[in-house]
Amino acid sequence: MDKPKTVADIRLLGGHPALDFVNTVDAWRDRWGPDFLTSYADLAAWAQRAGVIDARIGRRLRASAGKDPAAAAEALDRARALRRTLHALFLAEAGGEPPARSDAAALDAAAREAAAHRVLTYRSGAFAWQWRDDDDLDAVTRRVAAAAAELLTARTGRRPVRECPGRNCGWLFLDTSRGGRRRWCSDETCGSHARVLRFRRKEA
Repeated sequence: MDKPKTVADIRLLGGHPALDFVNTVDAWRDRWGPDFLTSYADLAAWAQRAGVIDARIGRRLRASAGKDPAAAAEALDRARALRRTLHALFLAEAGGEPPARSDAAALDAAAREAAAHRVLTYRSGAFAWQWRDDDDLDAVTRRVAAAAAELLTARTGRRPVRECPGRNCGWLFLDTSRGGRRRWCSDETCGSHARVLRFRRKEA
């Protein structure tokens, strides 16, 4: 039996942290799940892999989670709720549909809350935003919300978001292909499986 995938080995194919966050569910189409975020430790581990936080913050968040498991579980629920919102928003873009007002409002609230935890600093001759919530269990969720809002507001200056049509997939990704015709999250997985299925149907 194949070993179940975890956040340590799932592929980061979205082209942006907000999309890779949505893709922490193994499948959104045909079936749902499994969910790779089964614990707060999973959330922190994914965030490190995706470059949302660094190892130092990861250690601090895991320590905070260990001190208050109940609060960590609630923070994980909030992260999953944001993931559902982002899936709906980016899926609407992929389908050429307007977003639901409730989803837009939910991200607006999350982005506003995230903004309250950033300060504008001047160091080494340049201004930069700096987070001030390194020990806060919602730190990952805030960073993802801010990144997602920036991605959505940059819609006219970037490539579009696509949904993989693969069986038991539905992952989202930025189509950065030269011709803008990328279809699969991965040609090696969903693309290959689709070709095998077509071949078998022809042979049947």
